[in-house]
Amino acid sequence: MDNLSVVATLEQTAGRGQGTHTWHSRKGCNLTFSILFRPEKLNVSDILLLTCATTLGIRDYLADKGVEAGIKWPNDIWVGKRKICGILIENILDGNSVSASIIGIGFNLNQCRWPADLPNPVSLKQLTGKKYDLKEELASLTDKVCRRFSQMGSDAGRSKLQEEFGKNVFRLPEERK
Repeated sequence: MDNLSVVATLEQTAGRGQGTHTWHSRKGCNLTFSILFRPEKLNVSDILLLTCATTLGIRDYLADKGVEAGIKWPNDIWVGKRKICGILIENILDGNSVSASIIGIGFNLNQCRWPADLPNPVSLKQLTGKKYDLKEELASLTDKVCRRFSQMGSDAGRSKLQEEFGKNVFRLPEERK
């Protein structure tokens, strides 16, 4: 895709999530990267499509590894009752259009030990028992997300993204207050 760039790092020392949440990642263990995406003709009213495409792309990647995952509203990926991935999307607007999106992704790939204050992390290595190559998995994961971004280019693709997202998204019981 000509409208996409990926920047990755082997270590993240000040990862952040929604609100005051932080992201922990051990050096060389996980996928910590950002995608700069410049969508074509995306109206601000359709901004949720970015979340739909990103989360579904990550679900596709996990499905290829034999792992079934759900999307915790609005932007986390969980396997069972454990978090494997966090996503933070920031948009640059030009009037009523999205000119660019920065999609930060922290994906637990090979890490097996976690800070005690994290209640529920899990990594792909813990789920499958396999160790993964960071560069190969980054390429595979970004390919899945890019395939989902391409669906945003048609009405049928957009409808499919919204429908699939709706079937796979959930909220934690305490969030429903």
